[in-house]
Amino acid sequence: MNYVLYAIPFFFLLIALELGADHWRGVRTYRLADAINSLSAGVLSQALGLLTKALGILVYAVAFEQLALFQLDANALWVWLLAFVFYDFCYYWNHRIGHERNVFWAAHVVHHQSEEYNLSTALRQTSTGFLLSWIFYLPMALVGVPPLVFLTVAALNLLYQFWVHTRHIPKLGWFEWVFVSPSNHRVHHAQNPVYMDRNYGGVFIIWDRLFGTFQEELDEEPVIFGVTTPLASWNPLWANVQFYVQLWRDAVRAGSWWDKLRIWFMPTGWRPADVAAQYPLAKPDLASFRKFEVPLGRGRQCYAALQFSVYVLGATGLLMQAPQVSYVALMIGCAWVAFGLYVIGVWLENRSSATVLEWLRLLLNAPLLAAALALGLLPAGVAVWPWLAGYSLLSAAGLLWLSREQATQAVA
Repeated sequence: MNYVLYAIPFFFLLIALELGADHWRGVRTYRLADAINSLSAGVLSQALGLLTKALGILVYAVAFEQLALFQLDANALWVWLLAFVFYDFCYYWNHRIGHERNVFWAAHVVHHQSEEYNLSTALRQTSTGFLLSWIFYLPMALVGVPPLVFLTVAALNLLYQFWVHTRHIPKLGWFEWVFVSPSNHRVHHAQNPVYMDRNYGGVFIIWDRLFGTFQEELDEEPVIFGVTTPLASWNPLWANVQFYVQLWRDAVRAGSWWDKLRIWFMPTGWRPADVAAQYPLAKPDLASFRKFEVPLGRGRQCYAALQFSVYVLGATGLLMQAPQVSYVALMIGCAWVAFGLYVIGVWLENRSSATVLEWLRLLLNAPLLAAALALGLLPAGVAVWPWLAGYSLLSAAGLLWLSREQATQAVA
């Protein structure tokens, strides 16, 4: 069962409640472009996960069948409790290495790029974590935790982490001695030197207390969210590959073959000396820190938000249909999601190519829909063409109006 799929309505309901809390308290923890970017990363992660998560599941199942020391009973409550705690222990080390080694950070950095901290940040997930994260959960297979139990506790662990991504809940006293809370997870998302690389637990904070990585949120040190080398983009595809690209460029530029190889597994931030000297990376001064922002008119913001809502609905439908359709159909669906989210990101950055790409996106919808129907990606008997025609006409009208408005403002 895909628990994340069923949780999607509750995610958006809680985000709406958090926005209400913002209004009531007179604070601002959301910016539209940042929230869309975070949610886009989450939508992309879920969509591409239909193509990639099978790798980790397959490896786990093979290890369980061939190498397990025991065969634990999936009907026993103690097995589920053990698996839940064991999973979080493995998650702690996966998460910790994800911060401490370059190639692992390349996958995990997506979750930390937002310079805001709210419930949309919780949904900002990687699309490349499947490459190596499965390694850390093999001990569960070796002990004999059944795959169904493993997948269930993994989903529950992820769902727990949603609520801790908020600034509206203060410290929770004794609770924080055992469990991850909003306060100690705010620390985890900080780029302040005193807070960096701390509080890795998913559900239990006891691992951090045991292994020396715990840091309390300090009243005298307000948290500054984000990463020390800012993404400075609203593009979810670039967000997923940005650090891989940096590592690749550094590897190519390095004069030593040893440096070219070891850079991937060195501590996060390590760069070959010759490359660091010739190509220094600017690190913003936190004393004068300014969040990434691109000026965008209200109309263009509303247009982006409405287009993004279409991709949320489309990706949700893709997740629902996934068990019944072919791999080729899933690839087409994922390509539609990825390209659309890319174009929305370009639009939010107000790039010169945004309008052309938006027209291209609208024009591609018809052939992609035809392919989806032919491959059974959409439910039979659903009259989708009238909906597509109406959506395309409304989008085209909005695009023409916004283009004319922008041209008028440029002349003025």
